[in-house]
Order: sequence, then structure tokens, then C-alpha cells
Amino acid sequence: MPDQERTELANIRRFEAAGFRAWPATSVQYDGTWALRLTASHPSWRLNSINPLDPSDHHRLDERLERLSRRFRAYGRPPTFRLSPLAAPEISRHLDELGWLVAKPSTVMRLPLSEDVVCDAMHQIPLQDMNRFVNAAFQVHGYGPELRPGFTEMISSIKPEAGLFVLEENGVPVSATICTHDGILAGLFEVGTVESERGKGHARRMILSALRWAYSRGARQAWLQVEESNASAVNLYRSLGFLDVYHYHYRHPAE
Repeated sequence: MPDQERTELANIRRFEAAGFRAWPATSVQYDGTWALRLTASHPSWRLNSINPLDPSDHHRLDERLERLSRRFRAYGRPPTFRLSPLAAPEISRHLDELGWLVAKPSTVMRLPLSEDVVCDAMHQIPLQDMNRFVNAAFQVHGYGPELRPGFTEMISSIKPEAGLFVLEENGVPVSATICTHDGILAGLFEVGTVESERGKGHARRMILSALRWAYSRGARQAWLQVEESNASAVNLYRSLGFLDVYHYHYRHPAE
């Protein structure tokens, strides 16, 4: 393997590991180098997916797929792969033959952090009241109440230091995000703005405040994951200086 390719895979593994720590599944098991993440309390695909982590691991596909599909269905979840550049191409070809669908193409982006990036950001202290943050996040994203227990459990399980940020206008939440500080990495998750308030700069202000907080704790690189269909979010991140690192997508059975 060429040195450049080896370096790229190492960088991808670093972001993948950071994502697993920041968005922890309830159950994590391994089948070879495939990470099986399952979470009975929340339906998020990120928390309920098979994540191949080595391009050379593509043996006994039918046998492994049948075994792992049974585990997913025991959880009441459809079997779902999350395929990044760490997944062997043979897996995609096999799923093509089985008629599995492609869903949610997404991009991982990063931004080097420096004083110039955060110097003009509003100083904001993260919320300490998780209940208040969850209330705000559900208003911002419009999540249904049935997701609240699993969402709260997930936030409580985040392994790195997590900053919970809410931006309010006249006492009403208009934007919210979670920023994790994991060594030199600052991860942004659950970025959202109330639909009626979009396009007014709220998310930009809040993101920069969150990154200022992480930078003050030693983070030197921000990163995030965004669905490619979310054009407004992609445009916002690129306007902030975020650049693409790699892409991933999900695969699931047609039924």
C-alpha cells in the first residue's frame, strides 16, 4: 500500500473512532474488523449500523451478513451497513447483487482551528442543565417525544468532554448543537436551527462560539458529518472554511 494511501486511511480511522466516541451506541460488538453498533432506545442509523473498518476484510460475506442481520432484527432494526473508505469494495458489490439500496450519502468535513478562526466568536458558556438542552434541541429539530429517552441517554453516554450549546432569541431557542472536545479534535453534532429562523446567521454564530470553547481547551481541528442532500448546511460549513475529508453512505435491504 502506498504511503499516501496508508496516511489517508489512518486519518479516516481517527475520525471514525472519534465519531464512535462522540455518538456511542449502547451495544458494540465486532465480527472480524466490522463494528456492529446497536441501540435499542434510538433508531438513528449511525447508532444502528455495521461499520467495516479494514479494506482487506471481505471474507465469508453471505455467512456474516446472515448472522449480523439476525442480530439486527432481534433489536427490531433493519440490517444496515455504513460504508466509508475503510470498507472493502467487495462489500458494496455484494450488496449490489442482493439489491440493497443506497441511502443518506454523507460527507465528513474538517477545519483547522486557529485564533483567527475563533477570535471574533461570541463567548458562550455551555449549558450545564441537560434537561434544558434536550428541551431546546427538540424544539429546534422538531423531534417527536418518543425519541426523548434515547436521545437523553445518548448524550449522557458521550465519552469526550461535551459542550451543550443553545442560542436563544427573546428567550426562545433558535439554534442548538453539541460540541465534543476529544484531544485536538472538536466534533460538531446535532447542529440545527428552527425552520422559521434559518438564513439569519444563528447557526454560524453558535458554531463559532462552540469552536471557541473547544479551541480554548486545546482542540486544533474541527470536524463534522453532514448529509450531502442538506445543501444549506453544506454551504454554511464551506463558507466557514470546512473542507471535505471523505464520504460515506448507508446500505439497507429493499424491503
